[in-house]
Amino acid sequence: MFSVSINIYKGEFVVDLKGAVVLVTGGASGLGAAAVELLNAKGAKVVIADMNEEKGKEFAAKFGDDAVFVKCNVTVTADNEAAVKTAVDKFGKLSGVVNAAGVGSASKIIGKDGPTNLDWFKMVIDINLTGLFDVCRLAAWEIAKNEPNADGERGAIVNVASVAAFDGQIGQCSYSASKGGVAAMTLPMARDLSRDGIRVCTIAPGIFDTPMMQLLPQAARDSLGASVPFPKRMGNPPEFASMACEILSNGYLNGETIRLDGSIRMAPK
Repeated sequence: MFSVSINIYKGEFVVDLKGAVVLVTGGASGLGAAAVELLNAKGAKVVIADMNEEKGKEFAAKFGDDAVFVKCNVTVTADNEAAVKTAVDKFGKLSGVVNAAGVGSASKIIGKDGPTNLDWFKMVIDINLTGLFDVCRLAAWEIAKNEPNADGERGAIVNVASVAAFDGQIGQCSYSASKGGVAAMTLPMARDLSRDGIRVCTIAPGIFDTPMMQLLPQAARDSLGASVPFPKRMGNPPEFASMACEILSNGYLNGETIRLDGSIRMAPK
């Protein structure tokens, strides 16, 4: 359970992340890694779940006893069960989740050689939507065992969608469907878990300067940044991490999908 601090003079009601235990899927790189960094800085213990074992172990070692890595493919329930169990076995509880694991996709419905590969569509849905839900259901079961704080809260879940959930571009049917599903289930998930004192919110990031984007030529990166109304740049992963931590610590944020995108609305292509 999160501990609670109240600032009477400013009227703030804040869930203290110090001592919280948070599972971060996709936590070895990109947005997930940024969340891990900030959670650690705020005093949380972190379980880093990722497919990349070498990178994940190296990253977890930076935080000493305050973090542990577990190899996890979110499409495999046994892996997700192991990640949740690791949190409880290593740190004694599970307070929250940041579901940052996911995969991108671009494929037009029909091309020169025929219709798109249906198995590819199913794979994207399996990772980005079904896998995420699997982590949520398993994590929620453990979070619900925590003692509630003064407000009745036992923990929180942060899911990650994308602006593609709303502004899907050409070739993004599978990606938009998967991220749209994450956004669509945010409110019913929050309602389902309300009786257990578990909050649920979703972040829908825009164009962020992740390792994948860093592979692009500088001219392409500059062009993407210039397409953002304000500020005219790509988002920085620490800005995502800040929003994730705000959701975990702000006890009145619940059932909402938050666009974190500099007010961009994606063009068709």
